[in-house]
Amino acid sequence: MAIHASSLTPVRFAGAVVLAAVLSVTCAFRAVVHAASPVPDSVSLSESTIIWSTVKYATDAENGLVSGSLDANTIVDHTFKTYVLENRYLKVTLVPEFGGRIISIIYKPTGHEQLYRTQVGVPYGMKGGTFYYDWMMVYGGIFPTFPDAEHGKTWLKPWDFKVVKESAGEVTVSMSLKDDFAYSAAPRQFRPGSTGIEATSTITLKADRAALDVRVALQNPRDKPIDYEYWTCTTLAPGSDPESPKATGGAEIIAPIQAYSTPRWSANLADGDESLGPGQSRFEKLHFFRNWPTMGIAYAAPDMQGGNFWGVINHDNEEGIIRIADNAVTPGLKMWTWGFPSFTNETDARKDPTPQRPYIELWAGVSDQFFHSARFPALGRVSVPETYSPTVGMSNVTHANENVLINLSAEAASVHLQFFSIEPARPLRVTLKQGDRVLFDAAVNADPRNGNRISAPIPAGLSGGQVQLTIRTAEGNELIAAETKIK
Repeated sequence: MAIHASSLTPVRFAGAVVLAAVLSVTCAFRAVVHAASPVPDSVSLSESTIIWSTVKYATDAENGLVSGSLDANTIVDHTFKTYVLENRYLKVTLVPEFGGRIISIIYKPTGHEQLYRTQVGVPYGMKGGTFYYDWMMVYGGIFPTFPDAEHGKTWLKPWDFKVVKESAGEVTVSMSLKDDFAYSAAPRQFRPGSTGIEATSTITLKADRAALDVRVALQNPRDKPIDYEYWTCTTLAPGSDPESPKATGGAEIIAPIQAYSTPRWSANLADGDESLGPGQSRFEKLHFFRNWPTMGIAYAAPDMQGGNFWGVINHDNEEGIIRIADNAVTPGLKMWTWGFPSFTNETDARKDPTPQRPYIELWAGVSDQFFHSARFPALGRVSVPETYSPTVGMSNVTHANENVLINLSAEAASVHLQFFSIEPARPLRVTLKQGDRVLFDAAVNADPRNGNRISAPIPAGLSGGQVQLTIRTAEGNELIAAETKIK
């Protein structure tokens, strides 16, 4: 018998708590047995174009900004070739020729965008010594950056595109670039010359999977070690309008960290409480977008400490985007916004094309902070596997893996579970236990439109201790297990 968790009502019988299904007038057993199988999902790959507007500017052969070429009063449209991966849950758009980026992830059950994208790009930071080309311009999306900090060298370069696999069940493509180029006028803080590092971002969308799987592979072809940095940059605006994606006032950074640190120039983001250690602040306030008074940088301190996920949830509609990864490979988490005034004081980008825009920028790095190099062994290879999953109906994430995202909590009288299944068409069995006592055990159908919420009472006299959760397939294969302390 397959039932939705929302149809479960606790019933007390002979002093024990039992969960009974509230059945409709029609026979639930008959409906399940004779229900038609869902229409099989498939994945498609197509080509298209995207138009991006910027103010007028020009670059030289090395990609430095040509002096005097910037005309902020003239808007120019640029057309890029795109590749679109699509299944029943996701529509993903790639722009290889401008930074090898994923520019859009639309979650089809809600029709909402998960990534930020600027309406009008504006060069900034010119001759400030901050960026490799001595200027930068935000476009948005998810993209790899290397071999230096602060967007590295590759954010505006064309990446080579290749179809690796194309079938009804899976589409895998790659975007590749080799660091064999250099900017002769790069500020002194950046590495001179080229490193030779070869980078390939492999992107996979599978049928029946509501998440995008990415693997960034870096290769050092030289027979000597190299100092380098690698960061995946994500500009996040989950649950937003695809025509004008941006973070809202209800945006929250979701990360299993307790503390953060800031560089000296971002000291205004510190909360003044260094009880966790010198230069560290508690993360309780800064995870809310509304508590960023101005632009600035914050780093997970001392790093991700083994946490395997982070992302953003938009509490205005409880939609989110979460990155799940092995953060032993990318222990660094850098957080950036333009500050909450970028949301409250936003202007029409075509009439006032300033660079400040409302989004949350999260970075995953092989080192803990910008300008802290990692060591790339001679002839070495680094692989960064990442899964990007939308969420719906979740107010937080406490545990995650490539199968399921969950928010699990318990209090004296009840246990509460929110979860999002990354393969929503797969029947599940959810079990909640306190020791040997079963609090909930039922077949549950994942809800890709609203997510799933389950509450189960904790019998009187059984307060304290831990609640254990297990989610399995209908065949009994474990997908995720977690536990939480009863408060």
